[in-house]
Amino acid sequence: MSKVAVVTGASRGIGREICKELANKGHHAIAVARSEKPLTTLANSYSNISAIPTDLTDQKDVDKLITQLKNDFSTVDILINNAGALINKSFKELTLDDWRSQLESNLISAVHITKEMLSLFSNNAHIINISSMGGFQGSAKFPGLAAYSVSKGALSILTECLSVELSDKSIKANALCLGAVQTEMLEEAFPGIEAPLTAQEMGSYIANFAIEGSAFYNGKILPVALEDPE
Repeated sequence: MSKVAVVTGASRGIGREICKELANKGHHAIAVARSEKPLTTLANSYSNISAIPTDLTDQKDVDKLITQLKNDFSTVDILINNAGALINKSFKELTLDDWRSQLESNLISAVHITKEMLSLFSNNAHIINISSMGGFQGSAKFPGLAAYSVSKGALSILTECLSVELSDKSIKANALCLGAVQTEMLEEAFPGIEAPLTAQEMGSYIANFAIEGSAFYNGKILPVALEDPE
């Protein structure tokens, strides 16, 4: 059965690849991001991808998104909270504005859209929060990623809370803690780095998990990495 999936952070990298994989499997992906041009280009290439440019930190933008989703789809089966940002600075150099920015991009935006979509979710809907190995308890930590890792760790704990609070509607919530993936965001933060997985490979995995994972997992924080998390 075809599903309707909202994917945030869909203008590039993993989010873009998730949308393409979902579309290739016959599902309808709603691509959400701030950047309009790459979203439009993506949607023009697939009949079952819709582009809705949205700033998830702006209430008016989110209101428009919710209204359009209600008008066009009535219910949503999958939400993939993939939008995020990465600041690479030592703890000493991080400003409070940096901390606020990381929490806003990686946690609050997911809280916001998830809350606003509560009335849209179908029964047995699946929420996937894209976390990071940096936010996985017991994993190796790296200098420069304190704010990023903390914000992603909070997103993981949010997942456990959602799985309990939304259980009355049979909505499942899981977090995928990704290891290094070759994306524009990673390259911008760490120029010259070579990750073991491509955005296409990870996007394909996440799309499949979004479709099938709720039958096996709920409230789980799952590492998705080739390296040892410890």
